[in-house]
Amino acid sequence: MPANRFNGFTDLGVGIGLRVPHYRHILSQKPTCDWFEIISENYMVDGGRPLEVLDEILEQYKVVQHGVSMYFGSTDKLNREHLKRLKSLVGRTKTPFVSDHLCWGSVDGTYSHDLLPMPYTFAAAKVTAQRIREARDFLEVPVCVENVSSYAEYHVSEMTEWEFLAEVVELADCGILLDVNNIYVSSKNHGFDPYDYLNNVPHERVGQIHVAGHSKFEKYILDTHDHPVLTPVWKMYARAISLCGPTNTLLEWDAHIPSFDEVHAEALKANKFIAQVMSEQQDGQELPAIVGVSA
Repeated sequence: MPANRFNGFTDLGVGIGLRVPHYRHILSQKPTCDWFEIISENYMVDGGRPLEVLDEILEQYKVVQHGVSMYFGSTDKLNREHLKRLKSLVGRTKTPFVSDHLCWGSVDGTYSHDLLPMPYTFAAAKVTAQRIREARDFLEVPVCVENVSSYAEYHVSEMTEWEFLAEVVELADCGILLDVNNIYVSSKNHGFDPYDYLNNVPHERVGQIHVAGHSKFEKYILDTHDHPVLTPVWKMYARAISLCGPTNTLLEWDAHIPSFDEVHAEALKANKFIAQVMSEQQDGQELPAIVGVSA
């Protein structure tokens, strides 16, 4: 079985995002769940209900922090006030690592509040890696960067997205949050084989995997996180597990959120693919390097 234990990452199992519609159910019913992922920015506050709920969750469950506003690909200096609040939350949750996106989203202190794709150049990789290292050193906890779904490309790019991801994480000496749904969405929008991406990232650096649902339109696919995971994405997940080994897995469901039990049941489908891969590898088989999977 391949190793995915870069920088001390451990396999926590299968988790889901901690979302407001599920607060009451979780706190009252205390369902069995391997772990919860929180959006860090929702809890970087001085007090109030969010932190009260988080503290109750932490009494029973493991929590991993995921961010949406570090904008590692921006050229502005890192926001020290943001980092201080983030570090305080890290101390509270004891998260094994923090993650955020490989993107940009701010210019001269103005924030877009969006995860904008980057030009895949060596210069951009160098700047981005330096910012990741600075954040990691300040937070004193490992960092994973997530590949984003994208809907536009830059003519100045000097490499593929997966080559850029590999370049950044090697320069930064950090981990990867591998979102297989985002790979699939971008592959359909930009016309590349998603398995070329999946097969050619540094698998030993993958500390977490995301799966999610997406929406198909006539000319593009949108990363909507509003329904179950589609079959092509589950197939990619199985391939990722065969390459990376059993890895922290998180189901994202952020809109039209159904009951906790429905979301959790969808997340737990991951265990079927993990068991299948492990069984096949124990029997000396390898999953084929699948190409050209259609939705």
